[in-house]
Amino acid sequence: MQTLSEARLASVLDTAVDGIIVIDEGSRILAFNKACEELFGYQASEVVGRNVKFLMPDRYADNHDGYMDNYMATGERKIIGIGRAVHGRRSDGEVFPLELSVGESQTPFGRQFVGIVRDLRPKIEAQERVDALQAQLIRMERANAMDEMGSALAHELNQPLTAVMLYLQAVTRKARRDLSSEDARLSADCLSVIDKAIEEADRAGKIIQHMRRFIENREVERVDLALAQVVDEAIDFALVGNRAKGIAVHRSHAEALPHVFGDPVQIQQVIVNLVRNAFDALQSADDKVIDVTTRQDGERVIATIADSGPGVSPDIMPDLFRAFATSKPSGTGLGLAISRTIAQSHGGDLIVDPGGCGRGAQFSLVLPCARHEQPQTRVPEDVTAGAER
Repeated sequence: MQTLSEARLASVLDTAVDGIIVIDEGSRILAFNKACEELFGYQASEVVGRNVKFLMPDRYADNHDGYMDNYMATGERKIIGIGRAVHGRRSDGEVFPLELSVGESQTPFGRQFVGIVRDLRPKIEAQERVDALQAQLIRMERANAMDEMGSALAHELNQPLTAVMLYLQAVTRKARRDLSSEDARLSADCLSVIDKAIEEADRAGKIIQHMRRFIENREVERVDLALAQVVDEAIDFALVGNRAKGIAVHRSHAEALPHVFGDPVQIQQVIVNLVRNAFDALQSADDKVIDVTTRQDGERVIATIADSGPGVSPDIMPDLFRAFATSKPSGTGLGLAISRTIAQSHGGDLIVDPGGCGRGAQFSLVLPCARHEQPQTRVPEDVTAGAER
C-alpha cells in the first residue's frame, strides 16, 4: 500500500507534461510516468525493472552501459546536467527525436538518475513549415527581382549581340576583300575583329547564365571558393540596369586570400543584395561611390561594401535585419534578413556599420576560411532573395 508521500510523488509524475523516467545505478527503470507511456507506447508495468536502454535505438543502447560504468567509476559526465537532442525507440519500433536532460540525486537506496524527455517532433514539424514558407517567400522575392531586371536585361543583351553582328559583318567584308587579293589569308585586323566578337558573345552568354542560375529552383552546392572572384562576378551582375548609371564602383582585393567554403550562387546573391542597396542609397547623393574590398582577418575572410550615401537611419537600425521591415515603399523587407540567414548558414555573419554624419553605410559579409578536409555538402533548400534595405 502506498504511503502519502509516495502517492503525492506518483501524482506529480503523472500530471507532468514532459516524460519523466527514474533509473537506479544499474540503469533499471524505477518510475515511468503517463507522459512517457504516451511517448513510448509502453505501460509503466511493462518497463519498470527493465534496463532503460531498451527504449533507445541500437546506436545508443550499445554504448549506454559502458557510459554508466565509466561515470560510476570516474565521475566523468557525458550527459548528466546537460540537455541534448537524442533519439528514442517506441514500442512499435519507430525511432523518433527527443530532448533529454538528466539529473542525479542521492537517496537512502543509492544513487538515482532522473531523465526528463520531450518529444521534438512537433518542434521539427513546425520548423519545417517555417522553412517551407521561407522558401516560398524567397522564390517570390527572387521573381520580383527578375521582373525589375527584365527590361534592363533585354537592353543589356541586345547591345552585345548587336555588336557581335556588326563585328561579324565587318569580318565578312574584310575577308571578301582579302580573298580577291593575291594573299588569301585573313589580315591581322580581321583576327582582332573576330576576337572582339568572341568577347561580346561571351559576355552575353555570361549574363544569360547568371540570370538562369539566379532564378532557377536548385539544390545548394557548397564548394571551395575564391571569395574575390565570386564578389567580382556578383558586382558585374548587379551592374545590369539603369540604377547603376553615374555610380563609380571601386574594387580592392587583398592578395593570396584563403578560400571559403560555400554555395557560390547564395554568396553572390548576398553581394548583389548589398550592392543594389548601395545603388538605392546613392540615388540622392552628390558623390556616388561604392568601395568593395575583400581581406583576411585571422580565420575569416571579409567582403565589405561601403557606399558614400547618407548612412542607415537610427530609426531603421533596430529592425534592419528583421523580415518584412523595409524603408522602401515597394519593398518586401526580405533581402537583408535572408542575406544574414545565408551568411550565418555558412558559419559567418552579416554585420553593418550604419555610418551617418557624413559617412555612408558599410556592410560586411564575414565567412570562415575553408577547411580543406571539409567535404562538399548538399542541403535541400536554396535561401536567396532580392535586395531590400
